[in-house]
Amino acid sequence: MSLTEYRRKRQFSKTREPEPGKNLPKGKRALFVVQLHHASRRHYDFRLQVGDALKSWAVPKGPSYDPEVKRMAVEVEDHPVDYAGFEGEIPKGQYGGGHVAQFDNGVWATDGDAEAQLAKGHLRFELFGRKLKGGWHLVRTAKPAKQPQWLLFKDKDEYAGTIEADDLLGDVAAPPAEDARRAGKGKAAKKGLAAVALPSRRRKSWAAAATKLTGAKKEKLKQDPFEPQLAKLGEAPPEGEQWLHEIKWDGYRIVATVVDGQVRLWSRNALEWTDKVPEITAAVAALGLGSAALDGELIAGRGVTQDFNLLQATLSGERQGSLAYVLFDLLHVDGVDITRAPLVERKGLLGRILESAPPHLSFSSHIAGDGMEAYRLASDQQFEGIISKRGDRPHHPGRSDEWRKTKRLASDEFAVVGFTAPKGSRTGFGSLLLARPDPKHGWSYAGRVGSGFSDELIREIDKKLDRKNAATKPTVHVPPHDTDLRSAQWFDPAAVVEVFYRGIGGSGLLRQPSLKGLRPDKSPGDLADSDRAAAAGKTKASKAAKAAKAAKKSSTKKAAHRSTAADPPDEDPGRAEFRLTSPTRIVYPDQGITKRQVADYYSSVMEWFLPEIAGRPVSLLRCTQGVGRPCFFQKHHTAGLENVDAVKLKEEAGNQADYLVVRDAAAVMELVQFNALEFHPWGAHADAPDRADRIVFDLDPGPNVAWADVVDAARKIRGLLEQLGLASFVRTSGGKGLHVVLPLNPGCDWDVVKPFAHGFADAMAQTEPLKFVATATKKFRTGKIFIDYLRNGRGATSVASFSLRARDGAPVAMPLRWDELGRVKSGAAFDIDSAPRRMKRWKAHPWEGIDAIRQDLDQVGDLLGADASAAPKRTRRKR
Repeated sequence: MSLTEYRRKRQFSKTREPEPGKNLPKGKRALFVVQLHHASRRHYDFRLQVGDALKSWAVPKGPSYDPEVKRMAVEVEDHPVDYAGFEGEIPKGQYGGGHVAQFDNGVWATDGDAEAQLAKGHLRFELFGRKLKGGWHLVRTAKPAKQPQWLLFKDKDEYAGTIEADDLLGDVAAPPAEDARRAGKGKAAKKGLAAVALPSRRRKSWAAAATKLTGAKKEKLKQDPFEPQLAKLGEAPPEGEQWLHEIKWDGYRIVATVVDGQVRLWSRNALEWTDKVPEITAAVAALGLGSAALDGELIAGRGVTQDFNLLQATLSGERQGSLAYVLFDLLHVDGVDITRAPLVERKGLLGRILESAPPHLSFSSHIAGDGMEAYRLASDQQFEGIISKRGDRPHHPGRSDEWRKTKRLASDEFAVVGFTAPKGSRTGFGSLLLARPDPKHGWSYAGRVGSGFSDELIREIDKKLDRKNAATKPTVHVPPHDTDLRSAQWFDPAAVVEVFYRGIGGSGLLRQPSLKGLRPDKSPGDLADSDRAAAAGKTKASKAAKAAKAAKKSSTKKAAHRSTAADPPDEDPGRAEFRLTSPTRIVYPDQGITKRQVADYYSSVMEWFLPEIAGRPVSLLRCTQGVGRPCFFQKHHTAGLENVDAVKLKEEAGNQADYLVVRDAAAVMELVQFNALEFHPWGAHADAPDRADRIVFDLDPGPNVAWADVVDAARKIRGLLEQLGLASFVRTSGGKGLHVVLPLNPGCDWDVVKPFAHGFADAMAQTEPLKFVATATKKFRTGKIFIDYLRNGRGATSVASFSLRARDGAPVAMPLRWDELGRVKSGAAFDIDSAPRRMKRWKAHPWEGIDAIRQDLDQVGDLLGADASAAPKRTRRKR
């Protein structure tokens, strides 16, 4: 349900309930709220933030901590997010009139896409409030009802018990007596609790074990952040048994301190995060340590999976993700300072402490000695790289050669030194201007990044741009380059971002950069101190480094060979350079098909699919929230697309606009990353937009039309075209019907093609009016086949062969041989699973030879009526 329903039910001149869109919180984690509502009947309102609204359920008896007790939850209209702060009286006579009191609130998380889980009817989630904690379930029932009914119940976790919602009213405002009499008082509470305590954990002192470590001494810990040890960037993993090699975790560095059992979390630059990530705070507290200093990385995922984009989206409230704290160092425990102990000893004790840790805590294991093997394993599992640490050394705050990082992905951190103006629908800025530390000039311009931004990230970064001191003259050294920056605004290094890129050009500029994320935990000064320039300038490489370079060079040559037209890609084109965000988001809820599966499909069929759209203006159907939610068409180029060409074409209004044109596999995969599902090319190429080389007749059956009639209609069109000397081809549409495709070579003007297609459709409708119709009006289409000729004009499109369709079942538009048409059962006979299997069996394309046919529309006008015969004549070309 949308907020339209919420607005419809309320008169905001008479109720204090918040009006939608007035005070939408931004940049905070997704929240939950439970309110006790004495309306016509007493109940609890249970609400979870999903996107920009609160999904809401009325729970008559309130949540129960007993997993065996399943409480009915009636789904009601969505509420605005700022309703989470509402309490007080709703006037009598207004919808929901009665008293509303705050019961509990906090943040919540779930593994996977929340909307997809709700669409499937089972949402698994965690709550982090004062009263409601741990895992919960919402399961939709099959019982028919005016409003969907769900069951709310507790997961069998460490919090499960006998507590009921009515036991937790110790701090909840009581309703007016009149409301209590009308709505009911509920059962007498057994307990007047105001919070639920952490699960009881047997306290164990680790002081004795800590004092046995080398250099340990008793010392009281202060409740202040400490400076962590940092790594320098290297070209290859260091060699030697003294090195411990760990995964390079892709998240935010967080240090934790525990003093007298009280946990506080800090970012690397000493900003407190205790309340930002309550699940991590509670997990560290559950270790039962009296005092401790811990070092680790906050990630989105559990242990072996991580997603930096999901982490940022979760912390900003755009999505819900489960967070984990991966720990890799211990500096103090239970009154004992162990910073002087070798790292291998500190990690040994840390591993013992974490043996029975809560699920939100993980131990960062390591491989001793074999750095190249650790690097290979990290690469195989798609991690960013490894961190190599001297296991025989004590803790040293700050950056040193004793910790080294070796990255797998081409990514790095840069300072933001300016911006360009936004274009199109983007607000804030167009691109960010980047700089890197330069020992000669201080800072040197590295290029600009304009892709990879979400709306929330644009707003967050925009706050950090130094617009007040911006100037048109660069504040950093700008090497010679061909980028037009005349309208750019420059300022001193202001913020740090991490950027993916595909190599560095001859002018020292990043090639095809894409934003990975903002690094609020770092400052430009951190980059200047990292001494990357010195690391990159080392001339003595180890044998392992040389081997890695040779392997990389070899794989690069192979990739280049695979990408040539003469040797089409047979495995995952562009995958090495392609990074997919939100890979687990559900795109087809009915099948549970994810964005990763969509990307894998297009990658696997690229050899066949790319020629269908390459060089043609193309329109996309983008489904940012998956099939079943609103999708939209896009035909114009937008900011953020780095691999897709923008070709200026004249529109009907006389203006020129940048149209999308795909040239290679990288462009296709970039559009998939932008949530494109369907690809609809023009019947012309971008370099000759006024000359059509394809005509498509779309056979769209109305209600009560048998599939056999659609097949018969396609064959009839083929026969009529053959009488005119024209060869044609057929494909399933991926929907209800078929497409008959007529190639033109070298092509015809649109003022010839459009009347031909119209005349042909009209002729069939007039010849057999009980079977065919040439008008799109729905009331005339029952029991008939609409011959859609409207796809044959300048700027009109039809779906490409091999394109997915945004319909249940993930069907595919599939080209056929005419002799196999009779064996096909429907227009959606092939899908995301069966289509690739079919193509693997092919020895040749079903439309083999289509590009060699030479035919046009000369001398057919007399057979099709005055409109076509009035069209300009062309010289006939023989096939």
